Amino acid sequence: MAITSANQLELLQTAEAVAREKMIDPDLVIQAMEESLARAAKSRYGSELDIRVKIDRKTGRATFARIRTVVADEEVENHHAQLTVKQAKSYLSDPQIGDEVIDEVPPVDLGRIAAQSAKQVILQKVREAERDRQYDEFKDRKGTIINGVVKREEYGNLIVDIGRGEGILRRNEKIGRESYRPNDRIRCYIKDVRREARGPQVFLSRTDPQFMAELFKMEVPEIYDNIIEIKAVARDPGSRAKIAVISYDNSIDPVGACVGMRGSRVQAVVNELQGEKIDIIPWNQDQATFLVNALQPAEVSKVVIDDDAGKIEVVVPDEQLSLAIGRRGQNVRLASQLTGLDIDIMTEAEESARRQAEFAERTKLFMDTLDIDEMMAQLLVAEGFTNLEEVAYVEQDELLSIDGFDEGTAGELQARARDYIEEQNRKAIETARALGVDDSLFNFEGLTPQMIEALAKDGIKTLEDFATCADWELAGGWTTENGQRKKDDGVLEKFDVSLEEAQHLVMTARVMLGWVDPTELATETDDAEVDGDDEEEAEA
Repeated sequence: MAITSANQLELLQTAEAVAREKMIDPDLVIQAMEESLARAAKSRYGSELDIRVKIDRKTGRATFARIRTVVADEEVENHHAQLTVKQAKSYLSDPQIGDEVIDEVPPVDLGRIAAQSAKQVILQKVREAERDRQYDEFKDRKGTIINGVVKREEYGNLIVDIGRGEGILRRNEKIGRESYRPNDRIRCYIKDVRREARGPQVFLSRTDPQFMAELFKMEVPEIYDNIIEIKAVARDPGSRAKIAVISYDNSIDPVGACVGMRGSRVQAVVNELQGEKIDIIPWNQDQATFLVNALQPAEVSKVVIDDDAGKIEVVVPDEQLSLAIGRRGQNVRLASQLTGLDIDIMTEAEESARRQAEFAERTKLFMDTLDIDEMMAQLLVAEGFTNLEEVAYVEQDELLSIDGFDEGTAGELQARARDYIEEQNRKAIETARALGVDDSLFNFEGLTPQMIEALAKDGIKTLEDFATCADWELAGGWTTENGQRKKDDGVLEKFDVSLEEAQHLVMTARVMLGWVDPTELATETDDAEVDGDDEEEAEA
């Protein structure tokens, strides 16, 4: 197949047709043709030559040219594509390094193999241009809803025609009981748009929580106008969902606006989600109040929040337990996703039993350590005393406020508590020294003898050892593995050391050892305080 005048215009016509079909720039198709013809010419004249092809955009005439570049004498590597300055003088009047000598060569006669190779190059270039065009078009539409038409199904995944491109709806992104046939219309959420070498680039979803949020935005004008905001969404796709909303206009009820007249707005979303039941919940800045709302329709008696552990305990009436947990734990699981907290649900009977166990444990502690009778120990616990340190070092007036306690009784109790604590400290110091604890750790302010003993049993025996610890290793913490929160026990956790206190102790040790510049530490602290103030102002 020679490039003759008869088919020169066909190149332009072919380029226009391909560009129209693939919705890409015709110039990109012509560039692909130029590259494919150049590759075919190299196979004819020799791969070591630098052959370039230029197709005239008006006439379609293809010009084949051999290019040789002028280089320094010592840099000549390919005599077929490079010239020295001296050799170039035969072609150029004043050759300079970097100049090019261009010689036109006869057009090639494309054989069957060369033509097939040229066709593959053109197809590849056109495919790359098409993928670049699709990525550029959809990259800014991530996080929006798109309507498409099902083209085919591949291994359970749906290939969806989304206009100027294709998207993929993976099997795990479909609502469980949904089934589609080719040419069915489908509405999806653009979950991600990635530049991929092969395969799909637009990834769709119908199970993503934000899909439901976007559907509400389409159905509720107040959400679109930012009068109502969706603060959190949790879904069990195809079964049940919870959505938390807040209104910035006191005259508009956020729940009522989302439900609509006779439920018209929420019903439109439910129909799109194949009958998924939706609980619309008013969002509240107070975690406890928000959680009570999130656990609807169950009634909540009491909420106890543990900020350090990121957990929350909910007490419900005995008859409300199954309703609060929901079928297969669905209700409490969705409420947990909505609030971002681990939720432990217990009945009032279970909570009462736990309180009684704690009361009995503390009563026994005071009876054993202070050598007092059960009634007096129970009085101390009832007044809120939880450990010996509180009894030993509290203001005596607090003890005197307990019925039946006079100055003599209060003084004796405090004396016994201090004696016991001092004895325990002495034993802890002896144990720590026996384990080889260095004086540097004993002299470090902020650690009690019992803490030092616990550290020694864990192999931390010097100030250097202590300074290498992470705050969570001392105070304990929580990590998430495979979606499950896991408790990490801390060496000093039983002494009620918080993460902030542990961090302060470790940083103080590092400063004392010269590992950290105290001025830099002070600067970081000031910056953190400024950031915190800015956040508070923004919230206000």
